[in-house]
Amino acid sequence: MLAGAGTWSAVASDGPPPVHRSDRVMTMADGTRIDTSYFTGGPAGRRPAVLLGHGFGGSKDDVRQQAEDLAHDGYAVLTWSARGFGHSTGKVGLNDPKHEVADVSRLIDWLAKQPQVRLDKPGDPRVGMAGGSYGGAISLLAAGYDHRVDAIAPAITYWNLADALFPNGVFKKLWAGIFFNTAGGCARFEPELCRMYDRVAESGTPDAAARKLLEERSPSAVADRIKVPTLLVQGQTDSLFTLAQSDAAAKAIRANGAPVDVDWIAGGHDGGDLESGRVQGRVASWFDRYLKGDTSADTGPAFRITRTGGVDSTDGAAQLRGASADSYPGLRDHQRAVALTGREQRFANPAGASPPGVSALPGLGGSGGLAQLSALGVGVSLDFPGQYAKFDSAPVTGDLRITGSPTVTAHVTSTSEDAVLFGKVYDVGPDGTQQVLPSQLVAPLRVTGAKSGKDVTITLPAIDHEVQKGHRLRLVLASTDLGYASPAAPATYTVSLDGDLSVPTAPAVTTAAAPLPAWVWWLPLAGAAGALALLFTGRRRTTAPAPDPALADVPLQMTDLSKRYAKSADRYAVRELSFRVEKGQVLGLLGPNGAGKTTTLRMLMGLIKPDGGEIRVFGHAIRPGAPVLSRVGAFVEGAGFLPHLSGRENLELYWRATGRPPEDAHLDEALEIAGLGDALARAVRTYSQGMRQRLAIAQAMLGLPDLLILDEPTNGLDPPQIREMREVMIRYAAAGRTVIVSSHLLAEVEQSCTHLVVMDRGRLVQAGPVGEIVGSGDTLLVGLAADIADPLVEKVAALPGVESAVRTDGGLLVRLAPGVDPRPEAEPVAVPVAAGRADRGTASDDAGEQITVPAPSESSVGVPGLSVTGSAAAARLLVELVRLEVPVASLGPHRRLEDAFLTLIGGSA
Repeated sequence: MLAGAGTWSAVASDGPPPVHRSDRVMTMADGTRIDTSYFTGGPAGRRPAVLLGHGFGGSKDDVRQQAEDLAHDGYAVLTWSARGFGHSTGKVGLNDPKHEVADVSRLIDWLAKQPQVRLDKPGDPRVGMAGGSYGGAISLLAAGYDHRVDAIAPAITYWNLADALFPNGVFKKLWAGIFFNTAGGCARFEPELCRMYDRVAESGTPDAAARKLLEERSPSAVADRIKVPTLLVQGQTDSLFTLAQSDAAAKAIRANGAPVDVDWIAGGHDGGDLESGRVQGRVASWFDRYLKGDTSADTGPAFRITRTGGVDSTDGAAQLRGASADSYPGLRDHQRAVALTGREQRFANPAGASPPGVSALPGLGGSGGLAQLSALGVGVSLDFPGQYAKFDSAPVTGDLRITGSPTVTAHVTSTSEDAVLFGKVYDVGPDGTQQVLPSQLVAPLRVTGAKSGKDVTITLPAIDHEVQKGHRLRLVLASTDLGYASPAAPATYTVSLDGDLSVPTAPAVTTAAAPLPAWVWWLPLAGAAGALALLFTGRRRTTAPAPDPALADVPLQMTDLSKRYAKSADRYAVRELSFRVEKGQVLGLLGPNGAGKTTTLRMLMGLIKPDGGEIRVFGHAIRPGAPVLSRVGAFVEGAGFLPHLSGRENLELYWRATGRPPEDAHLDEALEIAGLGDALARAVRTYSQGMRQRLAIAQAMLGLPDLLILDEPTNGLDPPQIREMREVMIRYAAAGRTVIVSSHLLAEVEQSCTHLVVMDRGRLVQAGPVGEIVGSGDTLLVGLAADIADPLVEKVAALPGVESAVRTDGGLLVRLAPGVDPRPEAEPVAVPVAAGRADRGTASDDAGEQITVPAPSESSVGVPGLSVTGSAAAARLLVELVRLEVPVASLGPHRRLEDAFLTLIGGSA
């Protein structure tokens, strides 16, 4: 049944005893190869075993650290990669009892043969199971199918997969799509699962066969057979597997007579804090009691919930506090009626169900998610006008804690046979503008037979949320939601309420009192001491300097700007920096790493304060939050777009978050400059890197700021995309606005910028037009109308003030000696030339007249048919070349911006 050689290794540890790991591939009865790791440690002798499952799309490596920790605690731990994941073969079966669950039973068979594992009887090891999400479900299923499993601790997982993906008959399309794509596509699944997904995804409506297929692979199918101690850990910020899933599991397993504890953590599949350290500690204690038999092990309360208690001002992290009860209250404990007002309302399900409303953002859990922010009063939720009905309560007269699932009864009528509604409850602030959707959760509901009207009870998402005194509750019933499939055919819904909103309060759940931090005691004394110091020193709050009328039309002027490094009195990031930027300029800010460019931009945007000098934008001094900053747009380190929204929807959402009137956005103008065309209607996830960059530039351009700051706007772009970005900047400045761009791509800066500021070690090295900075070199290229002999090249090299002269593809490369003129005289020189004698090395006009070369103080020479540009040194060199009868066709500086830049900074880049 099992085959494969194991490879043993010792896992490094901070202290004895070491943990040993053996990796082996085990071949199942059907030939599928399962990749495993076996961890042992601690004292010699037999000990209980633990099987650790991984999440969907992961592998055994994801739970290695937890396995090592449990091995240190005296367990024999076996991890494995499920079928279709990691290095295991086979098709993904979504924990198919015939395959994945059968694999677990064979792993238990293997554990029963290991000399380190304690046996309850021959072939029956003492074993527990734990895991998150996919791995949590397999622990529940294994407990139902294999009586040898003695205790389980599943986390953020499902009880009924059909209810999770088809809640109330509505297809959870985005999460289902993420499921199938995370595994590598439909072909990686068992064929019947692939066919089911294709069928439901195409129709948008789950059928009975699809429900049956998923229910057969769900723990709920063996609900009456799960009779082992169970610790259920479920996430509050989880639109995939909601709290209702663990609620159903808790009721079923407790009905079988088994001990069950429930823990609602702050995080989930939509982000937030997964509290990994605390949860793993509780799991270890659970196994200590129910596997080792340690009755003194503290397994925690019967019910625990993590609540957010504000924000830590030192690092911006949410402060978490635990609340608990001696028994699990369920989702309907101590209901309280909240009256809602609102007449009968009509709203539309638009054709194609687009644009959809937004609640949760599936797939963003790995990047932090938004649900935890919702608890702090921050989140993203959109309900489009004409697509929802709303019903408001009166302001609550005291703080109201909702713990569980609110319910409401509504009468629904539709112009179509079926209606699909999305219910959600908002917490609305006293001024009506602050609107929070707790945990970003929404409850979908399919109402069949709605054409003739139907009363339905809507069970809203289970939440734990405190509504503060003076706030109102708002029930919203919407026709669309981003994460779900709505009917594509247009329809009109009519909704009215039949009764109050019923909210559970669970008063037995109490929050532990937080200890008073030390600052509570010393802060009053420090405040008193500070007040006395202010009285004695006479310090007063400084006011912002008055605007300078003379600079009202100047986009930017920096004067003696300085910023020291933290805790340093003499080391400067920026020192005595002064320059001015005019309207219509595209200014390139250049300098090697550490030159102070980023610090300068941060001071310009009001993010940090300078230690000396000042910055004025259109005459106004810059301070943090200065009103004039509304005239400044910035793109720094990329923009965070919502991948499932279109480009236009992302920009509209961003502008809405600023709180400024929609007409001030000038959205169409910014989009025209960005040049994204039809791509604006597509989801951002389909964009190339160049399109994302242009969309980010368009976001910075919203409101058409008079001063636009771009930090490395061409990062990650290919040459065609860089050219497009260059054109965007030039178009924007062409209307009289100003662009400041910081970039390391010197060739691109040379083509797109009109002016430059070069910094090094915090100081200004040079500022001015690009042509002036590039053209100030000491190497000149002499274009030749005909080839010249070596002796003549040697004569040019021997000229006074010439350091060298060598042939090159473009003609003759002449390097001037620094600070030395090719001839001492400064007066104009009349050069005799003969018409048609170019073969003799002369330059002539059409009349054969003498050409007067300007004095050395001039910066250019104009001769018909002869191009000569550059400094006075170039003019003086031309005189000498004509005297030597060199056939000069052109003469100018031979230096790129890169050469100029390296010369200016002394090669320190």
